[in-house]
Amino acid sequence: MSDTQGNATLASTIFATLRDEILSGALRPDTKINLRGLCERFGVAFSPVREALNRLSSQNLVRQTDRRGFKVSPVSLDELSDITRARCLVNEAALRTSIAEGGGAWEEEIVLAFHRLMRTPRDDASPGDSHWTLAHRRFHQSLLGACGSDWLLAYCDHLFDAAERYRLIGLSAGGNWGDADEEHRAIMQAAIDRRADEAVRLLCAHFEKTKAQLRLLLARDD
Repeated sequence: MSDTQGNATLASTIFATLRDEILSGALRPDTKINLRGLCERFGVAFSPVREALNRLSSQNLVRQTDRRGFKVSPVSLDELSDITRARCLVNEAALRTSIAEGGGAWEEEIVLAFHRLMRTPRDDASPGDSHWTLAHRRFHQSLLGACGSDWLLAYCDHLFDAAERYRLIGLSAGGNWGDADEEHRAIMQAAIDRRADEAVRLLCAHFEKTKAQLRLLLARDD
């Protein structure tokens, strides 16, 4: 393996680790990132660390504070509203296309993903990497899986991550989404019944409800 390939592999590992820590809240918003500390932690030189941080910056998870410094991106009510609005727009396009184009295999995948989600216990002790979090992601991905656009799916995944960061911060602040199971069930049923308008309405309402709960939590902590 060449040095370039080795650095790329190291950068990917560091990127994935820091991304999970930011999304889960283990690395708190506005936290200054110590590059030398990361080099020591991962046993690497500066190059793969900076590459990983640049990739995180492209996903708006970290921000460059000067020529050499980075910090974890802050959170705000305005950004939460922007994320939610974008999720509604992009997911609507993907969901409507999936409902129009998806076949039996797409329906089966949604039902399977839903039942896996229902059977998976929530693990609030480690929400960022819990089995429930992964099952939740997979359910939302399954709804959009027949849209036929890798770009559209990538945008939806990116927005899911952005919203998930807020959800996990809200969870750590005492938030509770106990009735989300019925919301997921209703979205699933509308999608596989090909009721596109209702499925989109329910999905966007699901996003908006989460936003409203998080706004209360974030405002309370201000």
